[in-house]
Amino acid sequence: MDDREFFQTVADRTQLSRQEAADVTRATLETLAARLSAGEARELAQELPGHLRESLRRGPGEMEIFDPEESVRRVHMRTGLSEPEADRGVRAVLATLREAVSAEEYGHAMSQLGSEFARMADSAR
Repeated sequence: MDDREFFQTVADRTQLSRQEAADVTRATLETLAARLSAGEARELAQELPGHLRESLRRGPGEMEIFDPEESVRRVHMRTGLSEPEADRGVRAVLATLREAVSAEEYGHAMSQLGSEFARMADSAR
């Protein structure tokens, strides 16, 4: 799956414009990068198209622990989308990520993120 296809899938799931879907995808991946270990973020990025890889780059700081609601709030703040739109976006990005990477890599990422994040992906359209 290339980046255009990823963005279009997110747009279809959220009913957002393609540009909004691209913005919410990048913001979600940036938020997830803070929540994942540096090694896991790097491994997940290796299975994504080049432009999306950049969004999973982590700074040198510690892995942060926060719940899905905080991730939605961060995406909302980064994109300017409403909280319901950001929530739909995060769910859609997680579901699309599940389709874009190997089941093994997705499972590794979800093991770090936790079952609440996995349920978000399951609830996407």
